[in-house]
Formats: sequence, structure tokens, C-alpha cells
Amino acid sequence: MEQQKEAGTIGMWLFLLTEIMFFGGLFLAYTVYRATYPEGFLYGSHLLNVPLGGTNTVVLILSSLTMAMGVYYSQFGDKKKVMFFLTVTLLLGLTFLVIKYFEYMAKINDHLFPAMGLYHPSTTGPHGVPLELQQSVRVFLWIYFLMTGLHAVHMIVGAGILITLILMAQRGKFTRAYNAPVEISGLYWHFVDIVWIFLFPLLYLTGFHVSGGH
Repeated sequence: MEQQKEAGTIGMWLFLLTEIMFFGGLFLAYTVYRATYPEGFLYGSHLLNVPLGGTNTVVLILSSLTMAMGVYYSQFGDKKKVMFFLTVTLLLGLTFLVIKYFEYMAKINDHLFPAMGLYHPSTTGPHGVPLELQQSVRVFLWIYFLMTGLHAVHMIVGAGILITLILMAQRGKFTRAYNAPVEISGLYWHFVDIVWIFLFPLLYLTGFHVSGGH
């Protein structure tokens, strides 16, 4: 059992290493384009819903805590508490996805999905993008949808993993001697949460100091 646990843990860390390299490439692209289009990124940041993004940040931080508690009680084979904390983690993850869905729909309804084209404020109201910033804001929005969309896909995968773990816990699969799946899945969940903690300030708070007067 110990050998299987070590092998699984190493495998997960190797997988997470490839994920770090993947997201690292996206963060590098963000850095390059932000340096190239600073005004567009500032304007684009103001188009995002900071309260919803902040709420989702709190939701994921709480989910990391509940996931850690699930891992902790799996080490003692406490079936009820493992199921409880994994279920709460799942509900928090689904809450994140629901909030993100409404946020995406609001962007689409406001014609802020870059593939749909952006419009001048004189014809579309407060959400219109000035003509001189059309290209740079479109770049920002592409990066926003790409990075948050890929993160959402990872959240959906994580939700599937949690459902599997909950069913396994219900069947009494986890004991003091065997709890590796919970611990390994916990590493994945924490990684996804950490990625969002980086995404939130980079995307949502880029122009906060301008709007907040700081």
C-alpha cells in the first residue's frame, strides 16, 4: 500500500509539473501582451465583475480548507467526516462554476465576447469599447476567456474526481491503511485553487488602483 501511495503521489506531482509549465506559458503570454497593450488591459480589467471574481476567490479558498479536512479525516478512516468534507468541497466547486457561468453569460450579453466583436460606446452604452482600444481590449478578453475557461475545465475535472471519491468513501474504501486517492486528489484540487488565486489579481485587479483612486 505504501509503495502504491508513493507511486501515485509521484505521478500526480509529475502531472502537476506539466500543468505548471502549461499555465506558466499562459502567464508568460499574459505578461508579454500586458506590456504591449497596457491601456487595453487596464480598460479590459474594468469590464470584469470584481465582486463575482472576489466571491469565487473566497469560495475556492474555503474549498481548499474543506479538501484539507477531507484528506485529514481520510487518514483516520472516518467515513462520515470524509464524505461530509468532500461533499462540501464539491458543492463549493460547483458554486464556483455556477458563478463563472453567470459571469460568462453577462459578458456575452454585453457583447464582450471577443469573437462577437466590440462596439463603440456611442452605439452600445456603458459597456462599449472606444475605437482606439478595440484591438488591445480584444486581446485582453481573449486571454481572460482562455485562462479562466481552461481553469473552469480543470474545475469540472476536479468535480468529477470528488464525485468518485465520495462514492468510494460511501462504500467504505478508505481506511487508515488506504487513503492515497484522497491525498493525491487533494494535491490536484489545491493546485487548481492556487492557479485561480494568481488569475484573480492579474485579470480582475489590473486597473483597480485606477478606479479606486489609489
